[in-house]
Parts: sequence; structure tokens; C-alpha cells
Amino acid sequence: LGMACANTSWSEENFSCSICLDVFNSPVTTACGHNFCRTCVTKFWDEQVRYKCPACNKLFNTRPDLQVNTFLSELLAQFRTTVRVKGQPCVEPREVPCDVCTGTQQKAVKSCLVCFTSYCQTHLEPHQRVARLQKHRLVEPMDRLEDRMCKKHDRLLELFCQTEQVCVCLLCPVTDHKSHPVVPLKEEYEVKTAQLGKRGAEVPQKIQERKQKIKEIKSRVKLSNKDADREIAHGGQVFTALIGCVEKGRDEFNQTVQEKLKSTVKRAEDLIKELEQEIEDLTNRSSKVKRLSHTKDHLHFLQAFRSLKDPPPTRDWTTVEVRPPSYVGTLRRSLDHSLLKREREKESSGDSGGWPGVARATPESSLATPVATPDLIGSWSSSSTQEIREMLSINDDS
Repeated sequence: LGMACANTSWSEENFSCSICLDVFNSPVTTACGHNFCRTCVTKFWDEQVRYKCPACNKLFNTRPDLQVNTFLSELLAQFRTTVRVKGQPCVEPREVPCDVCTGTQQKAVKSCLVCFTSYCQTHLEPHQRVARLQKHRLVEPMDRLEDRMCKKHDRLLELFCQTEQVCVCLLCPVTDHKSHPVVPLKEEYEVKTAQLGKRGAEVPQKIQERKQKIKEIKSRVKLSNKDADREIAHGGQVFTALIGCVEKGRDEFNQTVQEKLKSTVKRAEDLIKELEQEIEDLTNRSSKVKRLSHTKDHLHFLQAFRSLKDPPPTRDWTTVEVRPPSYVGTLRRSLDHSLLKREREKESSGDSGGWPGVARATPESSLATPVATPDLIGSWSSSSTQEIREMLSINDDS
């Protein structure tokens, strides 16, 4: 064996059965020194009247009782660690690997619920040949067999406890789940599938309601912009009538309106962001629900169902709305502030009838270009103030 391990020039032909032309499977050796797969030579002799060597045709008086060649099997095991078995593909994604293969794992074709092992076609052969192993329960390949077994009783999870909402084996209802109602996995799967379908149908409706709410909020924002523009335009007309004395007041008024609008828009943007996040969460949940609804794996479905049982927390949007900010009284307060500031400036000038920054009438100047006198400005201020207050009353009423 040591010398055999040192030989690295072997090819697949050195380990091929002359009957199936594939790599040996449970190799046996005849009395004449030829090697074959146990299954191949057994099937060959089953079809013959006289027992002879398939390679050299040497006749045997009785059917030979062949034993597995352990030496050749050990060499073959080492060879398989470096050479892929001909005709058997490697495990692809989503396929179950053989638990017995060493080196390159092959695709499993069956899983044994007695051995808790998945087998490729090669290693499944004993279960098809040995009478004792033929009684084992074979199923389609299953990944993570240990997760499908009851941890306490070491049996397959085949039932569902409706009281504790968990998968159980046939012995659990006799012990831990005594008196609990249990049903087969398939029956509970059908019930949960129906529930999942119902919940899945509600998701698109919720998404549509939130999309409609976004449209409503955007419409409110648009209306708020129009209201703000109208207020700013009206305020501009009013403050333009007080060109020298209320310029600063107009700027303050515009700033106040813009801040109210900004606050309204900010709240609307926050609500839209929250709605979009809920839409994303609901869409993701819908995708998970859709994927889960197509699975035929009862156990995986029921285990994953618990995480999708309750819908994600969402906000009740029926009472949420974005109201345009109210501008009632804003212009009046701004104007009163400007007029109060003007009166203080007049008092600080030392002349109750004067106007800061306005030239007094003099004999020299009376012949020149007319200038605004305090009396003229006062008269204009009083009449303009009255006119502006009337405009304010109309604006507040509207």
C-alpha cells in the first residue's frame, strides 16, 4: 500500500470495470485475477447459464462467492480524492451532497431516514442490495436531515402541534404534547398556505392606500405653495405702499411665511418618507410571502411562517393629513410691528411730526424741487395706513 501511495501516475483506466467501463464500485476479484464491480459481475452471472469470467471466459464449476477486494478498495478511495468519478457530476447549487463521499462530493439521489444520511448513486447500492438495508425508509434527497428530526425522540417531524405551533414527531403527542391537537404537516401546510394567501392579498391594497396618501400629501404641498405665493404677493403689495418705512417689515413677513411653509413641507416630506418606507417593507414582505407560498417543503414553510405570521407594524394613516399653514393675522402683526417701530423712531428724532431721513421744508428749498414735508408724509401715512388696514381686513376675511 505504501508503494501504491507513492505512484501518482495512475489514470482512471487503472480503476475501471471492464463490464460497465466506469470506476470500480465495491471491487471484487475472481479466481483468475480479474477485477469487476460486485454489482456488474453479479448481474452478468444472473444472465448466464454457466459461470465464467467476463474477461478471459474461464469457466467455474459453481458460482463463486466473491468478497470485496479491500486492498483495491483502499487504493480506489485514495484515487477518488484527486480524480472526479466519471459520469457523476459534482454537486451544483441547491443540490444535496452525498454524506459518504470523500474528496469530491457527489450529488445525493436518496436520503435514508433510518441512517440520517444522504447517498449518491454509488453509495446507495448497499441499500438496494442488502436485505436488512432494503427495509430502511428512503426519500428524495433532503438537506439538513438533523433539522428534520425530533431532538428528543430522534424521529422524523411529521406532525404539527396546533397548541404550541411547532412541528413534532409521532411520539411527541404521547409525551410532551399530550392532549394537544396535532395534524399532519401537509394538512397544516394547506391551512397556513390559505392564511398566507389571504394576508398576501391585503398587502397590495395597503400599498395602494399609501400611494394614494402620497398623492394627497403632494397635492396639499402644492396647495400650500400656492397659498404661500399668494400671501407673499399680497404682502408685497401692502408693504410696497409703505416703501420707505416698512421695507424691513416686508422682509420679516416673507421670512415668517416661508418658515411656516418650510415647516409644512418638512412635515410632508417626513410623512412621505415614512410612507415610502412602509411601502418598501410591505413590498419586501410581499416578496417573502410569495416565495414562501411556492415552497413545497412543509417543514421549511411552517418554520418560516412564524416570522411572517404577523404583518410588520404600520401606522394608521386614516387620520394623518397635511394642512396648509394658516396665515391669518400674520400680515397684521408684521405691519403693527413696523408702525410701532416707526413711531419709536419719530420719538427718538426729537420731533413728533418728523420722519427720520426726510428733509424739512425751507425757504430755499421751497423754490426748488418739491420735497416731502412731515405734514405731507404724515397725511400720506395716515391715509395709507387706513387703506392698508382695510386691505388687511379683506385678506383676513378671505
